[in-house]
Parts: sequence; structure tokens; C-alpha cells
Amino acid sequence: MSQAYPYATHLDIRFGPLEVVDTPALIEANTHAWYNQTLCRVNGSVVRLGVLQGEYHWHKHDDDDEFFYVVEGRLLIDLETDSVELQPRQGFVVPKGVVHRTRAPERCIILMVENAGIVPTGD
Repeated sequence: MSQAYPYATHLDIRFGPLEVVDTPALIEANTHAWYNQTLCRVNGSVVRLGVLQGEYHWHKHDDDDEFFYVVEGRLLIDLETDSVELQPRQGFVVPKGVVHRTRAPERCIILMVENAGIVPTGD
């Protein structure tokens, strides 16, 4: 990622087909406030792990929807006119073209599903 963004974003695919996707070690080893690791590819999409605390910048994706699913903690998704709060085992789709930012007031663990070619920092 560009140095303009203080996020640890890893777009390499960590687990291949027929491998167990084992996230506890990745979560435990994380030392970044905002960590994003691509776990696997499913057809034309990827599943990413996020270990988050703090705020992401406002952005949008012109051609891609994003799905967020909270595993642990609490995730806030700010939209231009509203905010959505997600608790563990809740998910939310941000449609393409919608300006948004994500926030985690305390450490939060999420899964994201999105097109493999999406630029995480936005268009």
C-alpha cells in the first residue's frame, strides 16, 4: 500500500484451495492498528481478514460492492447520511458507489468479501 495510508494491507492470497483457513495465528501475531490480509480466493472474489482499531478514511468503490462480517468486537460503518453499528455475527453490504468509512473504537476482528481486483483504499 502507499505510504500515504497507515494500514498494513496484504493482497497476497494466504491460503489455497483444499487448505484449512487458520486465522488465530494471524490475529495473534498482528501488531498493527489496521491490518488486512487476503485469506483465500473464491471464484472471482476474495475473503479478507481485518484486525482493526481506529478509523479508515472516507472512500468509495465505483464498480464493487463490499461485504463486512464481524467476528469479534464492534464495527461502525459510516455512510454519508447514517452510521451502521455491527456486533459479532452481523454483516452488512456497502453497495458500489456509496461513500463510506469503517471505524473500530476498540479492537475488532472482521471478515470481508469483495471482488479480487478491488482497490481497498477506494477509487
